[in-house]
Amino acid sequence: MRTVSLVLAAAAALAFSMTAGAAVDADAANKALKDNGCTKCHSIDKTKKGPAFKKVAADMKGKADAEAKLTTFLTTGPKVKMDDGTEEEHKALKDPAVVKNLVQFILAQ
Repeated sequence: MRTVSLVLAAAAALAFSMTAGAAVDADAANKALKDNGCTKCHSIDKTKKGPAFKKVAADMKGKADAEAKLTTFLTTGPKVKMDDGTEEEHKALKDPAVVKNLVQFILAQ
């Protein structure tokens, strides 16, 4: 019985530490968004030339492939057609840690 309790406690500690380590760094995400020019067309809660990140998160909520799709989008730099008819080429991001943090940040909105 004591062994089972120790195993459960260890599993809980591991789960907690993984969650804490995977926390979104909002300051780093906001800096990356600004440094990469994302904020000229996007904002957290207002639609600009591109959709607000809250809208992106809402559209992707509950989709199993949300992280993968957003990661692909951020790393391939596709050209997208905006609501006003213009086309905008996105900058492809290279740093996997920055991309992972941005994906988690956007989906958390």
